[in-house]
Amino acid sequence: MKKIYKPLHVGISVYDIDEAIKWYEKNLDFEVVKDFYVPVLKARIAFIRNGNFEIELFEYDKPKPIPQERLIPDLDLQTVGTKHIALEVDDMKCVKEKFLANNVDIVHEVIMEGDLVMFIRDNSGVLIELIQKKQ
Repeated sequence: MKKIYKPLHVGISVYDIDEAIKWYEKNLDFEVVKDFYVPVLKARIAFIRNGNFEIELFEYDKPKPIPQERLIPDLDLQTVGTKHIALEVDDMKCVKEKFLANNVDIVHEVIMEGDLVMFIRDNSGVLIELIQKKQ
């Protein structure tokens, strides 16, 4: 039996796909790969890529708001289900300066087992974790 191990993408629903694309390009260096509308879903979908990692963005015609407890890392982790994506960075200080200059919502910063960890929210409120591994 063959192993299944290569992650392809993660899906994120957003309120405004055009604004989300701009946000991910500006703050996390993603670029658009595909952008299309699926009538049966009543949703626009865009695939964005950074390196070998892709995010599938969804903008539904009538999106439901994100629940309040999903906006806070420690509360969100208590609810069963997929939580967030984590991206490795090589210079957290530089990344944080970029985020501050771009008014990115920095939610939480901590050192965990020597790794620098920062949670941010994208422009739809979705949590994203950034990690700089201990040298």
